Amino acid sequence: MPTALVLPALLIFIASAMTAAQPPTNAVLARESGSVILAAVISFAVGTAALLVVLALTQPRMALAPLRDVPWWAWAGGFYGAVFVAAGAYAAPRLGIASLITIAVAGQMIAAIAIDHYGAFGLDRTPISLGRVLGVLLIVGGVVLVRRF
Repeated sequence: MPTALVLPALLIFIASAMTAAQPPTNAVLARESGSVILAAVISFAVGTAALLVVLALTQPRMALAPLRDVPWWAWAGGFYGAVFVAAGAYAAPRLGIASLITIAVAGQMIAAIAIDHYGAFGLDRTPISLGRVLGVLLIVGGVVLVRRF
């Protein structure tokens, strides 16, 4: 792996490992509060607070004016995250974390190859290939193995 890719790969590995802890912690909030939605709101509030601290420390003069020109769909990222966090809080005690994460990765990969293929969201196009399809099929096979064994 080229040296320039080591830090981003390490960061995403650590961040994704942390996401395995998010559904069960949110499930506890949901169980104790009686609301999956409240658990998701608390999760996002804590995350927002953490990001605001990091933003204030690293970019104290952040200008919001350039955001006026972004496409409407660029604002939807938080919605996708909210759906995933709430669904994870609901699904974690029902599926278990290993099943939840493997199903999530399968869904992400299927969506990812479609997004790449069409160059959606302003990304460069990367056509669907046999290797990519086989990779997704292996992930789906992993879901089946995790769920059955």
